[in-house]
Amino acid sequence: MTTFQAAVLRSSDKPYELTGVTLDELQPHEVLVRVVGSGLCHTDLQARIPGQQMVRLPVILGHEGSGVVERIGAGVRAIKPGDHVVMSFASCGACSACHSGSPAYCARFEIANLTGADSDGRISARDQAGTPIANRWFAQSSFAQYAVATEASTVVIDRDVPLEIMGPLGCSLQTGAGAVLNEMRLAPGQSIVVFGVGAVGLGAIMAAKAAGAGRIIAVDLKPGRLQTALESGATHAVDASTDDLVAAVQDHGGSVDFSFDTTSITEVISAAIRVLARPGSAVLVGGGSGEVRVTAYELAGKHVTFVYEGSAVPQVFVPRLIDLWRRGLFPFDRLIRTYPLSDIDAAEADAISGAVIKPVLIPAGLDTGRPAPPEKERT
Repeated sequence: MTTFQAAVLRSSDKPYELTGVTLDELQPHEVLVRVVGSGLCHTDLQARIPGQQMVRLPVILGHEGSGVVERIGAGVRAIKPGDHVVMSFASCGACSACHSGSPAYCARFEIANLTGADSDGRISARDQAGTPIANRWFAQSSFAQYAVATEASTVVIDRDVPLEIMGPLGCSLQTGAGAVLNEMRLAPGQSIVVFGVGAVGLGAIMAAKAAGAGRIIAVDLKPGRLQTALESGATHAVDASTDDLVAAVQDHGGSVDFSFDTTSITEVISAAIRVLARPGSAVLVGGGSGEVRVTAYELAGKHVTFVYEGSAVPQVFVPRLIDLWRRGLFPFDRLIRTYPLSDIDAAEADAISGAVIKPVLIPAGLDTGRPAPPEKERT
């Protein structure tokens, strides 16, 4: 058994509790990862929404983890102890979507990722009082010193990259960049508008620039984020508080080939459809429960879809993003600020307020294996 410190959320309206947690022995398909860094994503905030989340409480959240493999289950073949890894989402490996190379659309995606338990309901952690703790959030629960992942959800990466900041490639940045490169397959010279330029939206902007897009229009309420978007590759910036969002976007060269919504705001999604040229595609990723209303003729020649995880196969796409980063074409490290795991409540508050685009939590007492970059380079 392995005992370690983890940030446990026991109630949707209470702070995290840093406490000791003990793991059961690994299953044959599982790997034990010593967590070096874990991004805080807005999806983690779903556990704060009473009545809307699927997650079991108490839970260890975190689903953008990176680290070093400590142990492997008896059935693991492609991963070995000592490997540096990025952890990504869970998929069953047995449904038609998984067999056809589309694990992001696994038939059991929601059950396997959003409950905090395996798809069969199993969890393998408990606190010092013996209380079960859900520890399979997106197949990892990486707000902790150790995480249990699976062979299918773990991506081996090169050892010469800064491991502590690689975790967000497994979800938010994968989602934004994958929407552009995998789903839209944006071609050189085509145009895109991105509604909401947090980590996901900025991942899309950087990917669009790397793909050779012509016009890249960023839309947000926060001037600071619009400036970051311009520095990350956007050619135009639009204040989302304008009275006519469609007109404001189209003022920058007319209709666009692609739109990308991260906000889940129904009026913004409607605008994302209306700004499109024909043919054109709107890709949505913002989770929300509102209903979008458009008239049927507004969809003529247009494609609208909701995308999970950038339609990515992590074992293929995460190394691709790292290659783009090495070549200076995907500078996601500029978006990151690191915090000790013990400061998780401050990191969460900064993410909610928008003060920081991508907080990354560093578990206490762990050596990253390389010196961390100066703080000013990561903020």
